[in-house]
Amino acid sequence: MNEYIIYHNPRCSKSRQTLAIMNEKNLDVKIVEYLSEPPSGDELEVISKKLALKPMEFIRKKEVEFTELGLKSYNGTDSNLCKIMNENPKLIERPIVVKGEKAIIGRPPENVLELF
Repeated sequence: MNEYIIYHNPRCSKSRQTLAIMNEKNLDVKIVEYLSEPPSGDELEVISKKLALKPMEFIRKKEVEFTELGLKSYNGTDSNLCKIMNENPKLIERPIVVKGEKAIIGRPPENVLELF
């Protein structure tokens, strides 16, 4: 299966712009609205590897939950952080686009072009 997966928030302009670029290219895109359908902790670990980033590198640090959960001084495992992100999907940076064994963050949206 060669489809693209976008972890999408339709209320986010960068996410909408990234999806628009993909639609302009007529790509087979599976849209996952991650706020209502968050990836599991295990899926986030796989996404982390595909992004070549630690989970702390694709967490939204300006979200209230980041502060409330005391994540600024987090020193637990990446696996546990992925579970926290699953339970608090607003913390997941957006959008994330996955194609096979690679993934990117669509900030700026043009980053998605690296996957084509």
